[in-house]
Amino acid sequence: MIYPDRAAAGRALGESLLHLRAADPLVLGLPRGGVPVAAAVRAVIGGDLDILLVRKLGVPWQPELAMGAIGEGGVRVLNDDVVHHTGVTPEQIAETEALERAELERRQRIMRAHAPPVSPRGRTVVIADDGMATGATVAVACRLVRLHAPLRITVAVPVSSAEALARIHDLADETVCPLVPRVLGGVGGAYDDFHQLDDDEVIELLDAGT
Repeated sequence: MIYPDRAAAGRALGESLLHLRAADPLVLGLPRGGVPVAAAVRAVIGGDLDILLVRKLGVPWQPELAMGAIGEGGVRVLNDDVVHHTGVTPEQIAETEALERAELERRQRIMRAHAPPVSPRGRTVVIADDGMATGATVAVACRLVRLHAPLRITVAVPVSSAEALARIHDLADETVCPLVPRVLGGVGGAYDDFHQLDDDEVIELLDAGT
């Protein structure tokens, strides 16, 4: 299965999420690539659309390994196991967090200009991205959303590796993924059009969804 683009993938994904329509869900897209997927999902199942601004805190010498994450409002979660096993120091954590906080605040200034964040408290939340290779970013996104006391969390992606799905299995109440290749060479391989979105495209999608 090859998706024409992220919007088409989101529409297909939405058909697998129709059971959430009555719950008036909050659909959160991970910028940037997850936003067109989330917008298309929301067009199918209704509810509210928003972005989930999260920055992974990667181990300095192994950036893909998440030692934690930060979100809006000063929220931070740390993966104690990774911190312990890698021996990363508090100073290194603080330095990494400062860099990622600057980028988070930059995106917040640009992407929150249209509206303040929608609270996940007591809501059925759908976290949407354009795919998962390692699942690290979605995993920390789940942990951050959980801090806001949602009713339940559904992770919905058009394509994922089996390893990524296993990683988030215990972090979400439900996972929905129509395409799990035996070998995932890269998320972009599941799309004809996998162009890198810019901030303006994301803002346009969010404005259209309000």
